Amino acid sequence: MRGTFWYLYAIIDVWSRKLVGWAVHLVQSDELAAQLVDETCQREGIVRAGLVLHADNGAAMKGKTMLAKLEQLGMVPSFSRPRVSDDNPYPEALFRTLKYRPAYPDRPFLTLNDARHWVASFVAWYNNDHQHSGILFVTPSERHDGRETAILAHRDRVYRRAAQRNPERWSRRTRNWTPIGAVRLNPEHGTAERVN
Repeated sequence: MRGTFWYLYAIIDVWSRKLVGWAVHLVQSDELAAQLVDETCQREGIVRAGLVLHADNGAAMKGKTMLAKLEQLGMVPSFSRPRVSDDNPYPEALFRTLKYRPAYPDRPFLTLNDARHWVASFVAWYNNDHQHSGILFVTPSERHDGRETAILAHRDRVYRRAAQRNPERWSRRTRNWTPIGAVRLNPEHGTAERVN
């Protein structure tokens, strides 16, 4: 099936950056997107009422089936603003990471199963091994599962001890390893911000 496009559907927990749901399909459809949202909510045990699902303006995300599924689940749909290129920064950053991985194939996938297999390995790496700069170099799984606090507290102790032993190596204070609090998508000034 050379020349065929495969469509990657991805759901990211903005707070942890974890890829909590994904699928690769031959077509782009609101039914498949709705199915992924439902399966992800069930698997993750997500309290759906009032949860906001932010998406691009693609047909699959704005289709009647998808909007009906979100309403059924008690979720609030949110969409990128037209002609605002950085209005969905978390998925954009994820897809950039995906495309610039050294393991990213230099040839098209030959089959749908090949594409799914590659994405599964990327998701495992991204969630469990990738130390994400946007969340203080912990993995998305460490943050998602609540392990980041202990990891960052340990790093803070290590850095402080190093600064006490060798103060000449430090021109300023050590890095702030305080866990990131709330994460906001597009606050007043149109960018994501860290709230502690």
